[in-house]
Amino acid sequence: MAFGRLDRSSAPPPMSDINMTPLIDVMLVLLVIFMITAPLMSSSLKLDLPKSDAATASDQPDFIAVSIDPQGRLFIADQPVNAAAFAERVAQAARKNPQTEVQLRADKTVPYGRVAELIGAVQKAGLNRIGFVAEPAPAEGQKP
Repeated sequence: MAFGRLDRSSAPPPMSDINMTPLIDVMLVLLVIFMITAPLMSSSLKLDLPKSDAATASDQPDFIAVSIDPQGRLFIADQPVNAAAFAERVAQAARKNPQTEVQLRADKTVPYGRVAELIGAVQKAGLNRIGFVAEPAPAEGQKP
């Protein structure tokens, strides 16, 4: 039994597999970041919505978000639009699905007449399901 030196005649072959563990770790971190930031970015338009005890979120799957800022400008999905483009986009949504809900977000300083004009334009386009979005009222004992 001779214990000799084990000589390797050639160098070990290079590893041809990609180590997936770091890639998966980075992907999971990015997924968590997007899951946390996505709800925060859902409404970038800053409005002072009225407060209501009955304010609850709608689970309507097919809706169009319409907003009016304090200056009276119209927004669809937080994108500014003029009156003609607004009417066309609402009519297009009505043609696609007449049961589409309009979620109306109006700043509390917007005059009621302007809100009524907007409701009339939406109904003229063919959409009759209108939901008014408000902030939930603070619970008793909490500061607003």
